[in-house]
Formats: sequence, structure tokens, C-alpha cells
Amino acid sequence: MGEFAEKLEAQPLFFQRAYLGSLLPNYVKSGNLGKYYQTLTDFNFLMPKIQHPEFGLQALIDDFNLVDDSEALSHPEYNSEKVKALNLIQRVLWMSADILDQDKTQLAEQLWGRLVHLKIPEIQAMLEVVKQRKVTPWLRPFTPCITPPGRGLIRTLAGHSDWVKAVAVTADGKRVISGSRDNTLKVWDLTTRKEVFTLEGHSNSVNAVAVSADGKVAISGSWDDTLKVWDLTTGKEQFTLKGHSNSVKAVAVSADGKRAISGSRDNTLKVWDLTTRKEQFTLEGHSDSVNAVAVNADGKRAISGSSDNTLKVWDLTTRKQLFTLKGHSDWVNAVAVSADGKRAISASDDNTLKIWDLTTRKKLFTFRGHSDSVNAVAVSADGKRAISGSWDTLKVWDLTTGDEQFTLKGQGYSVNAVAITADGKRAISASDDKTIKVWDLTTGDEQFPLKGQSYSVNTVAVTADGKRAISGSSDKTIKVWDLSTGKEEFTLKGHSDLVNAVAVTADGKRAISGSDNFTLKVWNLTTRKELFTLQGHSSSVNTLAVTADGKRAISGSDDLTLKVWDLTTRKEQFTLIRHSNSVNAVAITANGKRAISASSDKTLTVWDLTTGKERFTLNGHTSSVNAVAVTADGKRAISGSSDSTIKVWDLTTGNELFTLNGHSNSVKAVTVTADGKRAISGSSDNTLKVWDLSNGNVIASFTGESAIACCAIAPDGLTIVAGDESGRVYFLRLEGMEALT
Repeated sequence: MGEFAEKLEAQPLFFQRAYLGSLLPNYVKSGNLGKYYQTLTDFNFLMPKIQHPEFGLQALIDDFNLVDDSEALSHPEYNSEKVKALNLIQRVLWMSADILDQDKTQLAEQLWGRLVHLKIPEIQAMLEVVKQRKVTPWLRPFTPCITPPGRGLIRTLAGHSDWVKAVAVTADGKRVISGSRDNTLKVWDLTTRKEVFTLEGHSNSVNAVAVSADGKVAISGSWDDTLKVWDLTTGKEQFTLKGHSNSVKAVAVSADGKRAISGSRDNTLKVWDLTTRKEQFTLEGHSDSVNAVAVNADGKRAISGSSDNTLKVWDLTTRKQLFTLKGHSDWVNAVAVSADGKRAISASDDNTLKIWDLTTRKKLFTFRGHSDSVNAVAVSADGKRAISGSWDTLKVWDLTTGDEQFTLKGQGYSVNAVAITADGKRAISASDDKTIKVWDLTTGDEQFPLKGQSYSVNTVAVTADGKRAISGSSDKTIKVWDLSTGKEEFTLKGHSDLVNAVAVTADGKRAISGSDNFTLKVWNLTTRKELFTLQGHSSSVNTLAVTADGKRAISGSDDLTLKVWDLTTRKEQFTLIRHSNSVNAVAITANGKRAISASSDKTLTVWDLTTGKERFTLNGHTSSVNAVAVTADGKRAISGSSDSTIKVWDLTTGNELFTLNGHSNSVKAVTVTADGKRAISGSSDNTLKVWDLSNGNVIASFTGESAIACCAIAPDGLTIVAGDESGRVYFLRLEGMEALT
């Protein structure tokens, strides 16, 4: 925090409360806006206010609203740069709220990760103050690696324990209702970003949700084959609608709130009377699952989308099918209808959206731009824009011209649902990353390129000289980075499928990569060319390591085996067989005599690379072992597992030494410093942690915006590179280690 903050912390709580609570209002009241500005750009004020039990994050966010922009700009001590700085800091607080709610110590990391690229003097001065703090070690991003303000993202709502499959927003834009595979719905206040209540009652995943025009009632559809009607005032279930013989995939409610229309995997739609709580009638015609349904404003027609690749338009008065819209070449996952009822927009597994004229029954145009299935679509109330959701991106489209306006990135995993507020200013998306994100559609075109790859970064390695990092991704490429600057040097292309593993020889001249296409490739990092391909595995190559002398590589695969390769002769030497499930990770001792493999069978195996024989097995994890590293002296191994733990093993005796607990989800990556004193782990809980192996304590932690999939550390023991499942590459430096001495 700094000397000032430390002195404040030493004061009695009543003094802290009076100081933190009255300082800014007094400045505003006295017209001392210069001091007001200085205080809100002072990390030594921001941090204590967030950490104080009687204030916290929301109180700090509210402090930025004591003076509006026009008032500030009319003051002689202000200028546009200062106003912009305050707005950016406040927006970072909003965007980081879900992270800071869980860990208030992450403010420094969030400010650096989101603002480091900005050249505004006031911002840079604040970051420099943050950097100089020496109270506790922390992981400082030295490149912009978290979604910066101005890219559309406003805030994240976190609370579900599984994929979020559905989302709806009330007409006044004040509340969001989300449905999840954790069998619950949650109601959120968009002003305070707090959960209002949780709706429990479904016995299986909630796939769909709709909200009445008055915002008083929500209707949900579930894999338990039912719909439930909820009172949003009390948070109580009103009643259950039963009738479908399979999962309910879609639900819509009429504008007058009197009827609900549901679509199901039983290939039908049902129309329900919400007053009598009875089914009115069933609409039959689709030959496969009904995945989407929308109803026009007058409540007379419904439009459905199906896995039979079609949309159907229904007359709800005559209870008849009016016509079918054909054109998609794969499942129709979502449909929206314009407010005037003249156009429908459909989203499909064929990676496209199509706009339909419901009067002429013709396709107007096709939106192409997503590179994966389009799962969700919503249309603005004025009918001018549509927002679609696909794998980790949302796209905003101009429905007048048929052009893409901009892309919103940062959701993480697949976007399953999207909604737009009535004023058209915000979009709300739901994702497999268990979160709901709120986007500002007025600033979505302000882009800043984050370091990373198009899809999940699955693997990363650092050269022995600490100058380069090499990452491999689900986008089928390998990227080489300058580790001192975080800038990309070049990209290696050649794999025809996901790149899951990468290793680099000790001389830094060659990289070896493993892919889902069952092969390994060896690359020359000087000429940037592929040298040769190694073939032999019968399934995906998940992991690989290379001996210190650069003569051999060991790969592990979904085919349950490890293979040892001679990189000189380009031949397989022998195969190691013992595991009963996928081999996820492998490490080699510095002397090249032993390998340690980790598997989904919950075990690790230690191998003698001279004889090709198993030495012993390490048992103790209760779930898949995803990662393993070995200390330079070859005496200890560190493993990470889906049981959320890290275990440290004695490779001499084969015994477990101790367990590191601290992650709240699967540990996907682990590495160890050259001196063997610290381990670094990455987890699906979005955090990267640095551990002291002498006492098992967490030294520092960093929270990203998606699951951390891989990590590596430079020889200096301080520079860390990590990749996440949304495609980001994080470049971090462990600061403040002197605080431990």
C-alpha cells in the first residue's frame, strides 16, 4: 500500500472511517476539486477504502460520481485528460468488481493489467506508485493482458457454479435474470452488480429464461422437461408447467404477459395460459429439437428454430403453421424478431446469421464473420442492430446495411445467450465460463489489441536464456514472443489441428510441438521453418518434454502411451505403457535419466529412460492429474490435479511430501523455479499462484478473466508467462520479493 496507507491502517477504525468517508465530500463541498482529483488517482487512498469493512468497492465507485464531467471541466484545475483518467479508473473498478469482491488485494494487478498501455501522465504516475509498493509480493503485468476500459466490457457478474445457458433483462434495464447448468436462476441488480436472489426448484440444467414486460415474472425452461414461473418481487416459484416429454430448450412470453411459448427436444412447441396455468395447445411440425422461439409484439405469431435446420412461423390465433424458412445448413440455435414483426434474425451451427423478411418470406442477407457456431442472437428495440454470440466473441451487426459494426471480446468460453437493454445501450451475455458480462454498446468500437491468440492458449515454454516465450494454441498455431517486451516475433503454422504442447531445446534453436492431429513437429527457430514431423501416436498428443541435451523428446497422448523420440535419427525409440487413461503431462529430470508422467487415471508414473521401465507410481490425487514439473536437482516433483490441489513428491522414496491447497477449481498448469524454492500454478478458477515450497504458503496471486491453461517461468525466477482459455497470453513479473526478507 505505501507509507501513508500503513499509517492510516494503524489508526483506530473510527478515525479511518471518518477520514475515508468525509475526505472527498469535504473537498467537493469546499470546491477543492484539485485535491478531489489527486485523491482519486492516489493508490494509497483507493486501496484502504476498498479494504475498509464499512466502505468497500461500491463506496469507492460512488466517490467518482460526486462530481460530474461537465462540472469538472469548468473548473480551472481540471482538463479533459484528468477527467478521462478518473473515468478510466472508475471503469476499471467496475470491470474488476467480481475479482475484487473475491480478493481485495488484487487492485494493483487489475490497474496495471488494464491501464499499462495508456500514455496519460496521471495514469502512469499512479501505476508507478503502485509498482514501488513493497508491503507484499505481487504479480505485475508488464503488458496489457486484461480487457481494458473502452472495449465495451462494463462489468462481470459471477456466482453460478456451472455454465450459464440463458439470460434475460427487464424492460427497465435494472435487473438481469440468468439460468445455469447448476440448476438455478439468479436475479441480479445491474446498478449495484449484486445478486438479488437465487431461484431454486429445477432438478436439472436451466436452458432458457424469459421475463414479462412489466418485469414482475420470469419463466424458465429446463432439462427436467418443465417450465417454472417465478415471482421476481418475492423470489418465489409461482407454479410449474408440465407437458413436454423431453428437455425444454427455449421459452418466450407474450407482450401482455398472458401466454408463454416453449420449445423442446420433443420436437414440439407448447403454448401456455399463464392465468389458468394450463397448456392451451401444441404446435407440431419440426422433425428435430426446437432450440429457439420468439414471439412478435402483438402476440399473434411465433417463430421457432430447430435442429432440423429450419425456422417455422406459426399463427397463434389459428394454431397453424404459416410457412417454413429454409437456408441454414446446420442447426438453428437462436432466433429474434424485430419490434415491428417484419423481420427475423436466426443464428446457426453453420457459423452464420440470416435475416428474413417475414412478409415476403425471403432471406434478405446472411451475416458471415463468426468462425464457429453462432449460439445466440438479440435485436435492439429500434430494429437497427443485432448482437450475436459465438465462441468467446460477440459481434454487433448493422441490420440496415448488413455490415458488421464491431466485435466484443472477453467473454472467455462459448457465448450461450445474449440480451439487449430496451435503450439499446447495453448487451448482456452468458457463457460457459460461468459468468454474465455486461457490455457498453456505445463504446464497443474502441479496440485495443490484447496479447494472445485466436483461441485457447494450451501450452507455453520459455527458452533457457529467458529471452523468448513460445505458445501453442487451439487456433493451430505456435507464436514466438519477445519475453522482455511481450511483443510477438513471429508465428509458426503447419499443424492441421489444435496445438496442445510445446517444448524448446536448451540452446533455444528448436521448438517441438504436439497436436490433436496425432503428430509432433520440430521447428527451426532461426529459419522459422518446420524441420520434420514425428508420427506414431494414434490419438491426440497432449504433452511433451525434451531432454537437456536436446537429443530426445518424450510425448504423452490420449492413446494412453508415452513415446520416446530420437531427434537426431527422427525415429521413435520406444513406447512407455502403463497408464489406463490419457497422458496429460510429462517432465524430465535434468540428467535425462527419468521422466514423470501425469494421467487422467489420477496417478503419476516415474520412468527410467535408460531401460524404458516404470520405476514406481505416485498415488494420492482423487481426480485427473493435469500437470507435472520436476525440480532441477531431480529430487522432487510437483503435480496439479482436477481435485484442485497441488502435491509435492519425493522422487527418491516415491512418497508424498505435502499438499498445497488454495485453488477453488481444477489445477491445469504447474512449473517450478530453477532454484526449486517456488512453484507456480494455473487453475480453472482463473488464478495464477506463486507458492513457497519451504512452507506451502501462497506468496502472490493473480486473477485473469478466464481459466489459466498453462504457465512457464524464466530462469530469473521472477518473469512468468501464462496462457488462458480465451486466448490471452499474460506477461507478469513477481515484484516485492524483498518484503519476504
